[in-house]
Parts: sequence; structure tokens; C-alpha cells
Amino acid sequence: MSYKIVYTEEAEQDLVDVYRYIAMDLLVPETAKNLMDRIMDAVKGLNGLPLRHKLYQNEPWHSKGLRVLPIDNYLVFYTVLEEESKVVVIRIMYAGRNIDLQLSNTKT
Repeated sequence: MSYKIVYTEEAEQDLVDVYRYIAMDLLVPETAKNLMDRIMDAVKGLNGLPLRHKLYQNEPWHSKGLRVLPIDNYLVFYTVLEEESKVVVIRIMYAGRNIDLQLSNTKT
């Protein structure tokens, strides 16, 4: 079975923010591009076996089926909607951030 991958607006903005920070603030645009490629490739790989990554351990997200995909120093948070054959990317953030605070401020 193949799953459709969709990004929330917040996840799309997260990608833009990560790229801008690395490319413009740190002044390493090639590194930013390479990271974006790695993130996008890893997310595309969820279309085959999205349940292979572990559930996020903290509540209330664990009970909601939030999964986490680590990529370098970043984490992709997503849910799987089995009945719709869909993977929804909720957030993408730097692993060193206060993850629970960032997730609690997530709209979706």
C-alpha cells in the first residue's frame, strides 16, 4: 500500500524557517539545501512503511498517534491516517528545542 504525504501549513513553514536560518543566518546555503533534500527524501520514504518509526513518548501526543522521524539534528513529527492511506506531517523542528512546548503551540 502506498500512502499519500501531506504537510500542514506549520510543517511547510518549519521547512522555510530551517532553510532560512541555515542559509541566511549561518550563511551556508549549500548545507541548507542538502538538509532540505535529506528531510524531503526521508519524508517521501514514509509512503511505504509509515508505522516503522516510534511513537512520540510524551502525552498527549503518544495517545494521538504522533510519530517521530529523526533526520540529522531535526525531528519530523507526523501521524498516519490508515483509513485514508495518508501521512500528515505535523511539524519539523530542531531536536535541541523544547519539543513539548513547540508541540503544545501547534495548531493542528
